[in-house]
Amino acid sequence: MRQWHWISAAVCLVGMILFAVTGITLNHAGQIEAKPQVSTRDATVPPPLLRELKAQQGAAKRAVPPALQTWIADTLGIPVGDREAEWSQEIYVSLPRPGGDAWLSIDLASGEAHYERTDRGWIAYLNDLHKGRNTGAAWSLFLDVFALACVIFCATGLVLLQLMARQRPMTWPMVGLGLVIPVLLALLFIH
Repeated sequence: MRQWHWISAAVCLVGMILFAVTGITLNHAGQIEAKPQVSTRDATVPPPLLRELKAQQGAAKRAVPPALQTWIADTLGIPVGDREAEWSQEIYVSLPRPGGDAWLSIDLASGEAHYERTDRGWIAYLNDLHKGRNTGAAWSLFLDVFALACVIFCATGLVLLQLMARQRPMTWPMVGLGLVIPVLLALLFIH
């Protein structure tokens, strides 16, 4: 038990500190002033590509075509990949990311492309990592593995508490307090 406990503690240490700190920042998000930085880029789609896009107009949502992906990457420096886009009188690509947001629109009549990126700062970035917001599959997998390591840490800690309880009579009252306090707060003060 001790070996599993210290190994899971070592695996969880940095993540638990990060999640504890971001728990505080999330709890006080309204009191932490953010100054978003907005940057924009504009360009015009070349006529041959624009004609090709107009010919593809029809479906409400579908992936960004490869030729347009290449033009966006080369001209605006934005890797959109084969993200799904909304097609109407314009092509609209939502590009959410941790700590901010971004979007790209292309007017199919004029070919005008407008990109806007909002960066809300590193606290917003860390808060979004905490929530797993717009972080992708790799981070989601990390969160699951981290959560499992935390469960192992807590379960082995509980077994170790049980083994040490005879020498420490306050063990179970303290564990009980850890349960009773949040339950009482939830019942009495959360409406």
